[in-house]
Amino acid sequence: MSRSQITRGARMTQADVSAPTADGHRDDDGCPVLHVDMDAFYASCELRRRPELAGLPMIVGGDGSRGVVTAATYEARRYGIHSAMPMSRAKRLCPQVVVLAPDFALYTEVSAGVMAIFRDVTPVVEPLSLDEAFLDVSGAIRRLGPPAVIAEQIRDRVHDEQGITCSVGVASTKFVAKLASTRAKPDGLLVVPADRVVAFLHPLPVAQLWGVGEKTEEALARLGLRTVGDLAHTPVDTLVRALGPAAGAHLAELAWGRDPRRVVAPEREKSVSNEETFPRDVDDPEVVRRELLRLAEKVAARLRAAGYAGRTVGVKVRFADFTTITRSRTLASPTDVGQEIYTTARELYDALGLQRARLRLVGVKVEGLVGSDRLTRQLALDEPEVGWREAEQAVDRATARFGRGSVRPARLLSAGEGEGWGGAPVAPRPSADRRGGEA
Repeated sequence: MSRSQITRGARMTQADVSAPTADGHRDDDGCPVLHVDMDAFYASCELRRRPELAGLPMIVGGDGSRGVVTAATYEARRYGIHSAMPMSRAKRLCPQVVVLAPDFALYTEVSAGVMAIFRDVTPVVEPLSLDEAFLDVSGAIRRLGPPAVIAEQIRDRVHDEQGITCSVGVASTKFVAKLASTRAKPDGLLVVPADRVVAFLHPLPVAQLWGVGEKTEEALARLGLRTVGDLAHTPVDTLVRALGPAAGAHLAELAWGRDPRRVVAPEREKSVSNEETFPRDVDDPEVVRRELLRLAEKVAARLRAAGYAGRTVGVKVRFADFTTITRSRTLASPTDVGQEIYTTARELYDALGLQRARLRLVGVKVEGLVGSDRLTRQLALDEPEVGWREAEQAVDRATARFGRGSVRPARLLSAGEGEGWGGAPVAPRPSADRRGGEA
């Protein structure tokens, strides 16, 4: 059964406002911009594989002393829980809340599926993050129908193919489309007709405007400006004096719905990186090296999945006092092999000579990306015919079949070695400079 055959609530029938009138006019005429935003994305991904938690207050985030909420289901939000809130406060607000550790590999996988749906509709896709993007569907209207119909098709496909829901705003500009998707949440669709943009905007609080943060909102409040309509009817010179030339002029334009920016598909990725903030400061080089290995494996898997390889490997280290340093090295040839990335990252880290410095965060990055089809393969005299790349490709195939974590480097197993991030106490392996066999 497709999602379009499922009975929907009132919030999910807003596409009906785009039905043509007697003269053939549709409310979505002149509205080729869509903003598609997944609903509570990380939490929705977790619920997809753990449906028994549906309907319960659940949050995704770090559960240590420094843990913060990364995402929360709508049931958890009713208790006042929101993203970036300290985990300790979230638990006080809702003691029975279910806490799950984030699985960014899962979220990246689901995001890739969602973005593939978008690009099947139009090549003009501008991702903003893993879970939201702008689409310009003007070139797809003859093939797929009016913008609101396309938006419904996207919502159906995201639900049917990825098992999560999304909200869509349809408008004539990016700014208004983003506002519309927010107003449609959760699991809704809202069209803002081109000739009703001002009527839609002016009742909204000024904080809804892009560029209005807490300080700007306070500055506008001192002028007595509470709504977008208040701001729109304020002389531009007054706004410029209060906020500065750029911000004042920008907000004056937005208040009347004027946003000339076009949806722009990004250029090819320039880098792939992963980093980890430790639950508590770490001063054990063995623990850091194990984390570098884990991050290198993730970066390499992402490179292979995207069809890239990179020439430059970098490491990022953040100390307990938040001082941050980075180091990088350019390789002789591009790589997408986790072992090679790890070896380079470990050497860069070791060369820092940090001894027992307390670290808060480490990261691994690969830059200088090229298509993996441009990789050249030359075997050294002492290298076996089947090397690390072939072994890691085999791991990719096993992972696709049996799930993440089914095959891992032995040094990353949580039993019998280092300290796993799940908190299992273990002793570090003596051979810190060699990766163990696959488990």
